[in-house]
Amino acid sequence: MMEDSKALAIVKRASALKSLRMPHEAAMRECFDYVAPERGVGLEGDESYDAGTEQSKRARVLSSVASESAENLAANFVSGTTPSNSLWFEIGVDGVGDVDKRWLSDSATSVWTNIHASNFDSEVFDCHLDGVTAGWFVLYVDEDREKGGFVFEQWPLAQCLIASTKVGGAVDTVYRRFKLTAAQAVAIYSRKGDSLSEKTQQLAKEKPDTLVEFVHAIEPNPRSVVGALLAKNLPISSTTVEVAARKTVRESGYHEMPAIVARLSRIPGSAYATGPVAKAMPEIRMLNKLRAMEIQAADLAVSGMWIAEDDGVLNPKTIKVGPRKVIVANSVDSMKPLMTGSDFKVAWTEADMLERQIRRRLLADQLQPQDGPAMTATEVHVRVGLIRQLLGPVFGRMQSEFLQPLIERCFGIMYRAGALGKAPESLAGRAFHVKYISPMARSQKLEDVTAIERYGMFVAQQVQSGFAQAADLYDPDEASRAVGDGLGVPQRIIPDKRKVQMLRDARKQDAQQQQQAMQQQATQQSMTDAMASRMANAA
Repeated sequence: MMEDSKALAIVKRASALKSLRMPHEAAMRECFDYVAPERGVGLEGDESYDAGTEQSKRARVLSSVASESAENLAANFVSGTTPSNSLWFEIGVDGVGDVDKRWLSDSATSVWTNIHASNFDSEVFDCHLDGVTAGWFVLYVDEDREKGGFVFEQWPLAQCLIASTKVGGAVDTVYRRFKLTAAQAVAIYSRKGDSLSEKTQQLAKEKPDTLVEFVHAIEPNPRSVVGALLAKNLPISSTTVEVAARKTVRESGYHEMPAIVARLSRIPGSAYATGPVAKAMPEIRMLNKLRAMEIQAADLAVSGMWIAEDDGVLNPKTIKVGPRKVIVANSVDSMKPLMTGSDFKVAWTEADMLERQIRRRLLADQLQPQDGPAMTATEVHVRVGLIRQLLGPVFGRMQSEFLQPLIERCFGIMYRAGALGKAPESLAGRAFHVKYISPMARSQKLEDVTAIERYGMFVAQQVQSGFAQAADLYDPDEASRAVGDGLGVPQRIIPDKRKVQMLRDARKQDAQQQQQAMQQQATQQSMTDAMASRMANAA
């Protein structure tokens, strides 16, 4: 059998990428152990995981503050970037007319609807939990070829090996190492052009539950062709390899990067990143040790500590203190209780301080869920400003590495499927950009809205003071559109300039007609009065 050179190269590259990730695995695994032990499965070579292992790991975590705070921060990321109850992005193209803007706005609404009609909401929380804990996550985006629409998969970090072809650039190379049973492999790789090894096909018949390892390599295609019809000539190459057999199972490609890798705080000189949990690890470790000492001190406080004299009758090594027990001794002074010396107040104070530090690191003390009464407008403004201040820098990286590729991928899938209709010819060959109107992105625009409102009040005061020329420095139409944009008002609510002009022209024409009618009525009344006067004089 001829050697599959491509499969061999991918297996070797996967091993090299694995060695580059190994220095970071211990830190990632420790973060997961304190927050979500089940999500760190596979790091540091530990691929077996069962209920007993999880229970044992969770039993060693003596405080849930880190876990609760991390989940709260992940939930804030979800609600602040991709809320399911409101449109959180718009698609725009520079220098286009209102008709084009309306098509782009309708397309954005269709893409948003289909994203949240899929399994996106159930997967994105796990993604952000990985991001908060380990500092990065991988979300696979593809179309559902059976039912239609989108399908999202949050890939476990232990399976993913990442790299970038550009120094300091976004991740554009993802190798995923995973295992399937022989029966699953035959069921998945049964399309025309797929080629499983004979050994795996035989295992599917004889031992269908035997695990088989694969590598899925997704990376830029150096031999891509513009307008390619064959999948393997698309800009992003996709190759699945059976590791043991060194055999290429499937070759395909994508128009856009399907495996989206987002990072919170990138490690210099590495493709990997760290998250807020890593920054809070000193406090998390200390709190866990302190809780362990509290348990030991509580055990002593409840059961007591004793001193006994070996007087020939009393043997301290065999004495067991407990209820309904008789202890034989020469004297009552042969055995006495000792004070433990434990001071629970010190432990409680220290634990409370550590918990506050952990919550502050993970923003749980500042981004708490609002379950109380409805907030006033001022409270909303302050809270939104706080979110912008705390999460603004993180949101910038989230835009470029998560939201932008996500929308480009989903838009491309729907457009190629014909679900968005035919684009206006004026948009042909034009590059579009994504404008975010999520609560977090909207909070970043709130300062512009406030500035416009204050400037409008300033101009009004100038006019009232007698400086009428100040009104020439204020454009009410543009100010209204800018405020609407900053507040996230849907494009369909604000009429385009042509329609506004038509409404104003019609209103002006109606006013002119009314004025002419009033003038005619006044003239006719004047003539009637004059005629009546002449008739009265003649009489």
